[in-house]
Amino acid sequence: MATETERKFLVKSEFRHLSVREIKIIQSYLTIDAEKTIRLRIADNMAFLTVKSRPRKNSITRNEWEVQIPVNDAEEMMHICLPGRIIKTRYLVPSGKHTFEIDVFHEKNEGLVVAEIELAYDDEYFDKPEWLGEEVTGNPRYYNANLIK
Repeated sequence: MATETERKFLVKSEFRHLSVREIKIIQSYLTIDAEKTIRLRIADNMAFLTVKSRPRKNSITRNEWEVQIPVNDAEEMMHICLPGRIIKTRYLVPSGKHTFEIDVFHEKNEGLVVAEIELAYDDEYFDKPEWLGEEVTGNPRYYNANLIK
């Protein structure tokens, strides 16, 4: 079973000069409920359908399945998604043995900048760069699925 162990942080200062890649992302949701989210994402010239469960009890780890789909299919499916969408630019920033994914949100969420780091397990050590701000892991306000509202 595929899993994801991720921590999220606000970003408090400039980081773009450290980025090794920039990705334009549009995403919509087919389902958002207490147990799961089903998301469509177009990232540059690729598209993905992703199913995520809620985190396991007393953990930040959750189940996640992601499959690549044709971009044309994703574009068509977005017409039947829930109202709202997320537009963001993702920057990949290496830090120690990890890479932060920093999302700069646009449109309705303009001004929000969130850094995510995927870990092997809940309490894995990672370097905390100076631009990393307050941790918001587990705060529903910062779930992408809630940002479409």
